[in-house]
Amino acid sequence: MMKKRLLAMIVIITLIFNIYPLSLYGSEIKEPVIEAKAAILMDAKTGRILWEKNAHEPLAMASTTKIMTCILALEKGKLTDEVVVSKKAASAPRVKMYLQAGEKQLLGDLLYALMLQSYNDAAVAIAEHISGSVEEFCEEMTKKARAIGAKNTVFKTPNGLDAQGHQSTAYDLALITKYAMQNPKFVEIINTKEYIIPQKGNYKSYHLRNANRFLNEFPGANGVKTGYTGKAGYCFVGAARQGEMQLISVVLASGWGPRGKEQKWIDTKRLMKYGFDYYKIETLLEKDKVLKTISVEKSKDEQVSLYTDRCIEYAIRDEEKSKIRVELELPGMVEAPVEKGEKLGEARVYIGDEFCGSVNLLADRSIERHDFPNCLKKVLNNWLKIIH
Repeated sequence: MMKKRLLAMIVIITLIFNIYPLSLYGSEIKEPVIEAKAAILMDAKTGRILWEKNAHEPLAMASTTKIMTCILALEKGKLTDEVVVSKKAASAPRVKMYLQAGEKQLLGDLLYALMLQSYNDAAVAIAEHISGSVEEFCEEMTKKARAIGAKNTVFKTPNGLDAQGHQSTAYDLALITKYAMQNPKFVEIINTKEYIIPQKGNYKSYHLRNANRFLNEFPGANGVKTGYTGKAGYCFVGAARQGEMQLISVVLASGWGPRGKEQKWIDTKRLMKYGFDYYKIETLLEKDKVLKTISVEKSKDEQVSLYTDRCIEYAIRDEEKSKIRVELELPGMVEAPVEKGEKLGEARVYIGDEFCGSVNLLADRSIERHDFPNCLKKVLNNWLKIIH
């Protein structure tokens, strides 16, 4: 009886392994299910796109706009600048601080109000202070986006309220965020949980709390900005670091109403989990690695070795390691003289057909020219030294 039971168990286990081999061994990559109309997941270090959905489709982006408002203000203004609130800024629609016309606030304090609680009147006050008018500031925002590489982004408002032509893409917002995250003050602001703007004169103090739930709900979360308008729906730009890998996610139009409000967090967490589960930062090519030795003409030294001037790191999946290849672009030989550290070629790294980066190939030593004119010159120089 025991033998029959044991045989039956063996048969059942064998059937399970035959029917579900991928799930048992964990070799199947599970793509994230994302409800947002457009989304992207990007490695912040290299800019590699790890996942995307309609990533280049221009859409309204709501208050994720304020990422550019903040970084532009940080670059063009000073945190200690005194900002005088105009009537236009004070009349901005909710969500707002209820700043009063004539009120004076420090630019640094307004940036916390902008990013922690997405106040629209703060955005207008910042724009007018930096550029003199909202229109001029928006032109500068668009120009800055172009310089970063966000070619399909146009800013018409500094706060993200719906306006004709005000648009971006998931890809562009990831690029803008990648750029902004290189600024330590920007990172400090978006990761601040609470901030108090002290009372100034007859004007009240402000107690700000960060509205970004993601900071508390995902391991390593370190940004960035929520957004919602009737046209854009619920949007969110997220950032998280685990180990050596910093990821940026964007979801646009995750939905409307209570369901959409929650879905933007769900979409973001699914994207981030996918990235950290399947990708790791790997060194594809090491620094100071000798890749090739080439011939040298007109010299006693017949060869020179070429080494890499830097390393190439990339976010890759395990199964991509077998697809890594290096292409060398260099001459078959060089003519002396050669200087140590002189660039003599280039190495380009690919995963399959995807270009990952390139490095210079440098000479590992100096090599003198050895021919009749050069030898005669040496003899004359030595003879002159003896005479003197």
